[in-house]
Amino acid sequence: MGQEFSKEQILSLASENDVRYVRLQFSDLLGVIKNVEIPIDQLPKALAGKIMFDGSSIEGFVRIEESDMYLVPDLSTWLIFPWTSEQGKVARLICDVRLPDGSDFEGDPRGVLKRVVERAKLLGFDSFNVGPEPEFFLFKLDEHGQPTQEVNDEGGYFDWAPLDLGENCRREITLTLEAMGFGIEASHHEVAPGQHEIDFEYANAVAAADNIATFRLVVKTIARQYNLHATFMPKPVYGINGSGMHCHLSLFKQGENSFYDASDEVGLSETARYFLAGVLEHAQAFTAVCNPTVNSYKRLVPGFEAPSYVAWSLKNRSPLVRVPAARGMSTRIEVRSPDPSCNPYLAIASMLAAGLDGVENRLEAPAPVNRNIYVMSDDEKLEAGIESLPENLYEAIKQLSQDEVIKGALGEHVYQHFVEAKQIEWDMYRTQVSKWELEQYLANY
Repeated sequence: MGQEFSKEQILSLASENDVRYVRLQFSDLLGVIKNVEIPIDQLPKALAGKIMFDGSSIEGFVRIEESDMYLVPDLSTWLIFPWTSEQGKVARLICDVRLPDGSDFEGDPRGVLKRVVERAKLLGFDSFNVGPEPEFFLFKLDEHGQPTQEVNDEGGYFDWAPLDLGENCRREITLTLEAMGFGIEASHHEVAPGQHEIDFEYANAVAAADNIATFRLVVKTIARQYNLHATFMPKPVYGINGSGMHCHLSLFKQGENSFYDASDEVGLSETARYFLAGVLEHAQAFTAVCNPTVNSYKRLVPGFEAPSYVAWSLKNRSPLVRVPAARGMSTRIEVRSPDPSCNPYLAIASMLAAGLDGVENRLEAPAPVNRNIYVMSDDEKLEAGIESLPENLYEAIKQLSQDEVIKGALGEHVYQHFVEAKQIEWDMYRTQVSKWELEQYLANY
C-alpha cells in the first residue's frame, strides 16, 4: 500500500487491466465512504483534480449555497478492486476535498488528519505510525437478503472449523486484502460468537486511516458473497463482548523510534511518557470521536474486556492504555478504547493531537496500574487517581466541548457539525421507548 504512482502510470495501468470505472472516494463527517464513480474516459480529468461534486448533500459538509467542491486524488491510493462485475473492472482513488479557489476544505476529515500530522512534523517527527486491530461480527442474512440478529457460528477465541463457520469467509477477506497490497499480520476468531479480527501492518497515520476505510469496504463486500452481513457496530449482541479497534501508536524521527530508550528501566523514552500522559489527559474528550455512537457505550462497560478507566499499564489489559512488551523499533503504546464505528481520520487525529500536547507541554504520566481495575473498589480507584471514561454519548460530547486541544485538532467546522450530529443522535435515542422498558413497566404500572 502507498506506492507512488505518476498520472501516466495510472493511465497505463488502467488501460492494461481493462478498468472501466473509477471510484473517486472520500469520507463524510461520520466516516462513511462516499464516492463519485466516473467512466474510464474521465480519468484524465479526475487526475487533474477537475471533477466536481455537490458538497451540500454530504453529512457535515456545507449548506446548499456553498455546495461546489472538487475531488483531488491522492495518486498513492490507486487501487484496482480484485472483484469484477459484468461491466468490467473497477478501480479507486482516495481524494482530498478542495474548494473552488483551490484551498483545502476545512470539513474534510482526511484534511483534518493531515493538518495534525503536519503539526507533528513541525515538532521534528517524520512519521506517526498506527497499527489498528479492527473487530467485526458476521450475521446471517434472511431470505430477503436483510441482516438478521443470528450470528454465523458459536466459536470462541482462536477457534477453527467446524466451530468457526466464518473461517472461509474470513480467509477470503484476508486473501482479497493481500491481493490489494495489505500486509496481514493475524486473522482469527474473537472471543464472542460470530466475532472476528484481522490485523494488518502499521502505516503512517493518513495511510492507516485510508486502510481502515478500505478494510471496512472489503469486509462488507466479501461477507455478502458468503450470504453474510458484516457489521462494525460496537455492541450488536447483549451479554457478550463488543467490537473494538485497538490502535498501536508510535512516533518516528529520522528513521528511529522516538518511543524507545535502551537506558530506561522499562525501555520507554521521555517522548513516549509525555505522549502517553497526553493521551490520558485528553482521553475523556477524544472518546466522543473514537466512540461516536450511542451503541459505543454499551461496549465500554466493565466485564467485557473493553477499557472503561483512564489508566495505563505495562502488562495489565484492563486500563485504557497498554504498553506491549516489544522494544526497539517496535516500541509503542496501545490505546484500547476506539471502536470500529469511528471515523478513522478523526479518531487518529484526536489521539495524535492528545499525545502531541503531552510532548509539547512535557506532561507527566501517572504511575502504571498493574492491578485488575475491574475488581478495585471505588475508594481504591479514587486513591489511585483513576477516572472513568464517559458512560454515554451525551457525557462524551460534554467532555469534548470542554477540551480545547481536541476541539482545536478537529477545527471549528468539523467540531460544530460533529457535535450537532451527535446531539441529534442522542436526543433521538433518549426519547425512544425501548423493548426493555415495555417488558419492565407496561404490565406493572
